[in-house]
Amino acid sequence: MLEFDRNKTALVIVDMQNDFVREGAAMEVPDARKTIRPIQSLIKMARQNEMPVIYSKFVAGPKQTFLWEWSPQIPDNNCCIRGFKRTYKDVTGELECTDIIEELYPEQQDYVFEKYNYSAFRNAPLKDILLGHHCDALIVTGTVTHLCVCDTVHDAAQEHFKALVASDGVSSYSDLQQKAALESFHTKYGVVETSDEIINRFK
Repeated sequence: MLEFDRNKTALVIVDMQNDFVREGAAMEVPDARKTIRPIQSLIKMARQNEMPVIYSKFVAGPKQTFLWEWSPQIPDNNCCIRGFKRTYKDVTGELECTDIIEELYPEQQDYVFEKYNYSAFRNAPLKDILLGHHCDALIVTGTVTHLCVCDTVHDAAQEHFKALVASDGVSSYSDLQQKAALESFHTKYGVVETSDEIINRFK
């Protein structure tokens, strides 16, 4: 069984941004809003244990790339376009579509980076941040479970980092996608536990 050292573990929050989480968002993941409270609890635990808190943001463009082929919402709705602002049904005012949702907003000491891929490791600084903190493991939360979360967890294994996935802190577009991704993680890529179980690990 994998062991996780609080002094060598980071919390990674994948793409919990307005254009995925907010009601009526261009690529809305409705179940992502159910993960806000578990992720808040994990952030609190991470800060208490002085774990690095790391956020990724999925960004499209500025011009068409291969990933646009799978996401027509990008050109049709300016989805996840850097600097683009829009309104959402569940909040007031205009918000930058790639910004982290207010309920989980980073603090000054946290890490926030943009990525143009699904994985938070590919062409992004996650590995260097983890190594800089002498971390050998990460707690993974965020959206979308079978896409950006999945590629991040898979790449963590390829880079020899242990992954601890919060089952109630990740979300997909369907129960089938969610269940299949979590089963895959559990089988070969890491440990899957609820946020409460993860918190109890580090008490």
